[in-house]
Amino acid sequence: QVQLVESGGGLVQAGGSLRLSCALSERTSINYNMGWFRQAPGKEREFVAAINWMGSGTYYADSVTGRFTISRGNAKNTVFLQMNSLKPEDTAVYYCAADKVRVGRDQKMYDYWGQGTQVTVSS
Repeated sequence: QVQLVESGGGLVQAGGSLRLSCALSERTSINYNMGWFRQAPGKEREFVAAINWMGSGTYYADSVTGRFTISRGNAKNTVFLQMNSLKPEDTAVYYCAADKVRVGRDQKMYDYWGQGTQVTVSS
């Protein structure tokens, strides 16, 4: 059973930074495409960023472009989301997602999801 484990969420003041981490729990020879989504209270889950399995292609939501950076770790099937210049509207539960084949902005592309990590940005 493929599991994704997120970490790094927390409370930060506006303008601050956080770094989220996500790792696939399964030992596998398969390289997964990975992405981050978020869901704020009362809103639908939305795309944040994604990266292909090679690390050569990245995608960002307009709302985070220039502030967030997605990258792959040295360990297989790990991904980071560096979040800078955080705003109160970035407050949400952040979810890591993975898929063997697809990568992009549509959450339907991803077969595997983490439990989420809370990010709260105070004004």
